Amino acid sequence: MAPALNLPSDREGVLPNQLLSDAISAGVIAADSDIPEANLQPASLDLRLGEVAHRIRCSFLPDTEPVARKAKAFIEDTFSLTGEGVLLEPERPYLIPLKERLRLPPNVRAKGNPKSSTGRIDVFTRIITDRSYRFDEIEAGYEGELYLEVVPLSFPVRVREDLTLNQVRLSVGRADLTDDEVREHHSRVPLLYENGQPIPADELALSNGMFLGLDLRGDKDGRVGYRAREHAPALDLTKDGAVPPAPYWEEVHREEADRVVLSPRKFYLLMSNEAVSIPPDLAAEMTAYDPTSGELRTHYAGFFDPGFGFARGGGSHGARAALEVRAHDVPFSIENGQRVCKLTFERMLAEPTIFYGDSGQGSSYQRQTDALGKHFLRSTPEPKGKKMAAAGDELPFGTEEP
Repeated sequence: MAPALNLPSDREGVLPNQLLSDAISAGVIAADSDIPEANLQPASLDLRLGEVAHRIRCSFLPDTEPVARKAKAFIEDTFSLTGEGVLLEPERPYLIPLKERLRLPPNVRAKGNPKSSTGRIDVFTRIITDRSYRFDEIEAGYEGELYLEVVPLSFPVRVREDLTLNQVRLSVGRADLTDDEVREHHSRVPLLYENGQPIPADELALSNGMFLGLDLRGDKDGRVGYRAREHAPALDLTKDGAVPPAPYWEEVHREEADRVVLSPRKFYLLMSNEAVSIPPDLAAEMTAYDPTSGELRTHYAGFFDPGFGFARGGGSHGARAALEVRAHDVPFSIENGQRVCKLTFERMLAEPTIFYGDSGQGSSYQRQTDALGKHFLRSTPEPKGKKMAAAGDELPFGTEEP
């Protein structure tokens, strides 16, 4: 029987950090070792890699079987993640048992997503649970282990035990906001800015979520982002500190008319044109988006915590979102302002006691003006006083979870 969890009976929404802490104390989220307090985020929990990684022949879903039983037919090799860890090869799937497990009450469900820094190095991850036919979606009342499918796509990456590549959110009831609710909330507390000003509520592009456009004006040199290099060296995720980006990334510059032609199957890091602000009573998710044409896909990483781009004392004009973009089978032209990604919003069950961007939270992307993740040295900032054309942030082009 799942342990009881004392939750507000008159509200629906995403569990904040203090209720996630209660869930750990109650055994709803459990592990054989203590779960580090630092892994608690304002609206999610970072999950730790276990002691082994299995290289598997193909991805799979367990459907009616436990993951461990279904995986036996696909395991090709098993590696220890203790000590120095192991190097994961590009375009090979790996199955890694996570240290945390769940005993969800009947009214609590969960959802997984890669961390922002995981998506920005083009490492694809998704949670697999026993007897499930869906990735990342964990049904209410689930009791069992958690497994992570990990597929490096651009670079070889070294990982080890206790490294955190993904997150999980817990929620009860109907947490998501309708388009009308998003528009009404934006009218009271702005969620989206352009050029430092809230976008008028009637100009929001909404369709089961809020669409964001691309910034393809970039900096004074026309740089708009980065493209992953082929045959890059291994990226060691087990070491602290950032490395020079040049061996891994080449700069992308705009063409005339502020456009870029994406090369097929290449991975790009770009920035949103608008700046996002997530107030304390909301959480958000950047959903993977395929245009109707099916020629590109944006964004693997998803969770935006309460406090992203938001200043409790006022004065903030949001923070831009980094967009992970990959064209499919043909070259594809994108233009400045083109809408290529979508944010969905969820209400919080209660306001968190910690916020994204708080001192000590290790928030890497609160004032981001550059798409590179925390593993890479950021570009040298331009002189003060150069106004951001796209977002209204005070930092120049070139600089969400820990």
